[in-house]
Amino acid sequence: MTKNTFMERMSALIQPIVNNLNYELYYLEFKKESNNNYLRIYIDKKEGNISLEDCESVSRAVSDMLDKEDPIKDPYYLEVSSPGVERKLYTEEHLKRYIGYSVQVNISGLLKGKKKYEGELLDFNSNELKIKCEEEDIAIPRDKILNVNLKGDF
Repeated sequence: MTKNTFMERMSALIQPIVNNLNYELYYLEFKKESNNNYLRIYIDKKEGNISLEDCESVSRAVSDMLDKEDPIKDPYYLEVSSPGVERKLYTEEHLKRYIGYSVQVNISGLLKGKKKYEGELLDFNSNELKIKCEEEDIAIPRDKILNVNLKGDF
């Protein structure tokens, strides 16, 4: 099974559980770190902040399902958390939600002599991300972007 197929299957199993508990599946990852595998589930909700109790509730429900379905053959640790204040913006939906917010964009190579830009996310399309930096609008080509993070200064 390819990594994409595996992640699609995991998302299909986990998404309904998270939704039924009135949360949003913000991001899902399966990573090997040192000699351990980690299934990390990042949850969010429309109103308010994610609490420890929210994470525990999702963790219990997902853990029960994983025990029954047994989709992961190797040992792993299950972690459920909020994406955090300075969360990564992974998807088009994330970018759309945070238009007007402060972001940090890290790029490969240099653009106007810089590798990192901070400013207000103005707009995006399939080719570029537009941010307002120090009174200047910057268009950053999407193929140069390494990651985009929300800045916690709001």
